[in-house]
Amino acid sequence: MKTLLIAIGKTDNKYLTQAVEDYLARANHYAPIEMKIIPDIKDVKNLSQEQQKEREGQQIVKLIQPGDHVILLDEGGKEFTSVEFANWIQQRMNTVSRRLVFVIGGPYGFSREVYDLAQGKVSLSRMTFSHQMVRVIFAEQFYRALSILNNLPYHHQ
Repeated sequence: MKTLLIAIGKTDNKYLTQAVEDYLARANHYAPIEMKIIPDIKDVKNLSQEQQKEREGQQIVKLIQPGDHVILLDEGGKEFTSVEFANWIQQRMNTVSRRLVFVIGGPYGFSREVYDLAQGKVSLSRMTFSHQMVRVIFAEQFYRALSILNNLPYHHQ
């Protein structure tokens, strides 16, 4: 199973970018994962929140392929412990025939079209994080899940 992480906008902080790249590189040793960054929407000052979500949604939809299993990283999604998330990932590895696609939205969330495409939602916390921090937290938890599934000493119980 291949995994794709889609995120809106660039990360200006090099240390956050390096952390994401590090965790995704580690995860890649166990399961292929790639990240696609959708450029920031231009002229957002002239757009309503809904218009901004619609434009971001159009870009997200372009990256989704038929048969993809789409999961939104959303504050209203299901919460897991790290071990539960690892087991959830394992179930997807056993059942998803194409790609498992995780999507990090922009500051206002997702358009209705993106919600309609999704097969599920996952919450990383009930707390609110910047979309740059969500990338790091997700990448680390994805690597942690794979390390749990591969019995690596990274995760201690």
